[in-house]
Amino acid sequence: MGLSIANNVTSLNAQNNLNKASMNVRSSVEKLSSGLKINRGADGPAALVISEKQRAQIAGLKQAIENTDKAASVVQTGEGALNEINSLLVKVRSLAIDSANSGVNDADALAANQAEISNALKSIDRIANNTQFGTKKLLDGSAGISGTASDADVKFLKGSSDTLAGIYAITITTEGERATATASTAQTAALTADETLTINNVSITLTTGMSQAQVVNRVNEFTAQTGVVADIDSGSTRLYTKDFGSDASLNVVSNTAAGATSSGIGTTTITDNGVDVIGTIDGTSYTGSGNVLTANSGSAKGVVIQFAADSGANAAKTVAAGAQGNVSVTDNSLIFQIGANQNQTAKIAINKVNSNGLGVGVSNNQFSSLDEIDVTSASKAQDTIAVVDAAISDVTNLRGTLGSFQSNTLESTANNLRATLENTTNAESVIRDTDFASEIANFTRGQVLVQAGTAMLSNANQIPQLVLSLLR
Repeated sequence: MGLSIANNVTSLNAQNNLNKASMNVRSSVEKLSSGLKINRGADGPAALVISEKQRAQIAGLKQAIENTDKAASVVQTGEGALNEINSLLVKVRSLAIDSANSGVNDADALAANQAEISNALKSIDRIANNTQFGTKKLLDGSAGISGTASDADVKFLKGSSDTLAGIYAITITTEGERATATASTAQTAALTADETLTINNVSITLTTGMSQAQVVNRVNEFTAQTGVVADIDSGSTRLYTKDFGSDASLNVVSNTAAGATSSGIGTTTITDNGVDVIGTIDGTSYTGSGNVLTANSGSAKGVVIQFAADSGANAAKTVAAGAQGNVSVTDNSLIFQIGANQNQTAKIAINKVNSNGLGVGVSNNQFSSLDEIDVTSASKAQDTIAVVDAAISDVTNLRGTLGSFQSNTLESTANNLRATLENTTNAESVIRDTDFASEIANFTRGQVLVQAGTAMLSNANQIPQLVLSLLR
C-alpha cells in the first residue's frame, strides 16, 4: 500500500485493536472487582435470566429455613405447656384414686381432695388460656378445629386434624335411649310396709308411710351409686339411667309384690339396656356411643357431637329422630410457609386443652368433660378416673402429634432445605461468579495487548511523517 497523508489506515487499525483490548481489560477489571462474571444483561442474557431466578430461589430457601425454625419454636412452646398440663392431670388422677378408697376416706378427706382437684383444673385452664407465642394463643382452641351447632339440642364437642372446614347437616335416624324401667303398678297410696329396692346391686330401704314422691326422692338419693334417676311418668314410678347407650344397664327388683300401696316394682326383676344413637353427618350414617355421635370417615372425619335428652315423658331418650340442623366447622390450624415457592406450606391443628375440652364424650359416665369431675363420693371418683384417663389420652396424643410434626415435618424439611440451598447456591455460583484464575489470565493478556497496542498506535501515527522524507 502506498504512503498517504489524508488517511492513516494503519493508525485506525491500531486504534481499533487498542480499543478492543481496553474494553477487554475494563471488563476483566469489573469482573475481578465485583467477583461476578455477569454484571449486566450484556454480559450474558441467558445466564442473567437463569441466575436471577436462582437468586430469588436462594433468598426464598433462606427465608423458608428461618420460617421452619420459627415454626419449631412455636410447636416447642405448645408442647412444653402440654407437659405441665400432663403433670397436673397425673396429680388429679392420683387424687381421684385416693377418693375412690371409700373404706378409708370420710367426707372431710373427700372435700379436701375435691378442693385440690378444683385448684388443679384452674391451673390447667390458666395454662391453656395464657400459653402463647408472641401474641398468638396456642392452646385455647383458637389454633385448632372449632364448630358451632345451629340446633340447641346439638352440641359440638370437638373435631380433629382430619376434619375439613364446612357445614355438615345432622340427622338422627335412631334415637339414643337410656335403660328404663317402669313400675308394673302405679303407687297411689303411702307404703303400708317397709320395702327394699335393689337397683344395680345397691339396696335402698323404703319405710312405711312414704308417698310416691318420697319414694322417688329416696331413690334419687342413691343416684351417685346406682347411676339411676327416678321420676313419675303418667302416674307410675319410672327409673332410668343417667347415661345413654348400650353400655347403660338397669336392673331393679323389690322384696314386695307390686301394688297400689307398694313401690309398684314387684318381685320380678326388671332389666333393660340403653340404645346407642344412630344418625348421619353430612349424609353418611354413623353409630354413636350413647348420645354421642362421631364421624370416622369423609370430610367430617373427627367431628364429635352430642345430642341433648328430650323432656317430660321422653326424658329417657335423646331428641326425636329427624333433621337436627347443621354444624359449622372452622379450621383455625396453624399454617407454616416451609418452602421457597407458592403453597409450600404445612399446617397443624392444636385443639383446646381447657378443662371443658378434655375428656369429653366418655361413654357410660356421669361427667361430660374434665371440668365437671367430682370426687366427693366413691362412685363419682370412679367416673372421675375414667374422665381423667381420657383427658390424659387427649393431651398425650396431642403431644405426640406435635412431636411428630416437629420431627418429621419441620426438622426434616429444614434439613432438606439446607441441602437444596447448598446445591442451588453452587449452581448460581457456576453461572455468575468470576473464575479468578481464568479472569486474571485474561486481565494479564489484556494489559499486555493494551500496552502493545498503545506502542503500535504511537508508531502508526509516525507513518505520515515518512512522506516528508520523499519531499526533500
